[in-house]
Amino acid sequence: MSFNTFGHLFRVTTFGESHGVAIGCVVDGCPPRIALTEADIQPYLDKRRPGQSRFTTQRREPDQVKILSGVFIDEATGEQVTTGTPIALVIDNVDQRSKDYSDIKDKYRPGHADYTYDAKYGIRDYRGGGRQSARETATRVAAGAIARKIVPGMTVRGALIQMGKHGIERARWNWDEVERNPFFCPDAEQAKFFEAYLDDIRKRGSSVGAVIEIVAEGVPVGLGAPIYGKLDGDLAAALMGINAVKGVEIGAGFAAAAFSGEENADEIRMGNDGKPVFLSNHAGGILGGISTGQPVVCRFAVKPTSSILTPRRTVDRYGAETEISTKGRHDPCVGIRAVPIGEAMVACVIADHYLRQRGQMGETPAWPFARA
Repeated sequence: MSFNTFGHLFRVTTFGESHGVAIGCVVDGCPPRIALTEADIQPYLDKRRPGQSRFTTQRREPDQVKILSGVFIDEATGEQVTTGTPIALVIDNVDQRSKDYSDIKDKYRPGHADYTYDAKYGIRDYRGGGRQSARETATRVAAGAIARKIVPGMTVRGALIQMGKHGIERARWNWDEVERNPFFCPDAEQAKFFEAYLDDIRKRGSSVGAVIEIVAEGVPVGLGAPIYGKLDGDLAAALMGINAVKGVEIGAGFAAAAFSGEENADEIRMGNDGKPVFLSNHAGGILGGISTGQPVVCRFAVKPTSSILTPRRTVDRYGAETEISTKGRHDPCVGIRAVPIGEAMVACVIADHYLRQRGQMGETPAWPFARA
């Protein structure tokens, strides 16, 4: 299986399976002399860690990260810093229950990648989905923690804005609230509703989808390229690469199709600091594939978990028709833990483009330009 690496200058290669000994990643291209310890990475893994509430899988994984390479103590400062060489990270798997999957090892879960993996490779790890499991995404979150340190002044935050058919009220958006509820929801009132809503779904052994919004602030102008290296194109690819994601929007997204030209245009004035000020952000901080300096805004849709208790019609790997009901420990809404994963992927893409821009252009051209 190839294609386990993403990024160009900031490159991440992940390895491991859901029920293997460990999962991990190698981050290549991180500049030297950036302060980095395991304590810098762990808080982001803790956000994604399973078993933190009744609304996620009850698999108990501490997700303690270990840095195996790529760091050294700077004698001048006494800090542990990156050396510019590959940074290897590993996370042990400690709470596998492979027997939970023995009843379905020859059956294909509808809506899951079981059939496509078997049809492509002729073999699949049925224990928790193996490589196709969202367990792998913990390594992306770890890589994202490093990426956040590369772009000066950048912050990347995410929130769950819709669960099933129920969306938040944007007038009640509060970033502080995201850290106060188990859904990473910015609307306190809707978060209370989600508790009863998801409890009912969980007790029925069913599942539901979600929509996540990621906002990156402090992104410098000029990242991305206008043709095949579009910043929004790479963001869309990265977010679509997350398990169970079926749709991505940048800025206004599909809603822009209903706008008039006047409504969609992000008008520009001059600010007191001599920099342009956009009066709206329907473009999501990207025009022509290049960042505008505004917040980069992305949304992605996560489908319902395929592993459910309700019997569904399927076939087995020998071509016989059958039914399947999936037992075990599964997220009733995988969209909840997708929030820190989305943050990490956005951080990785922007860090990669930041290094590309720095490598190609060095210093950003001074703006505004002098008249000839």
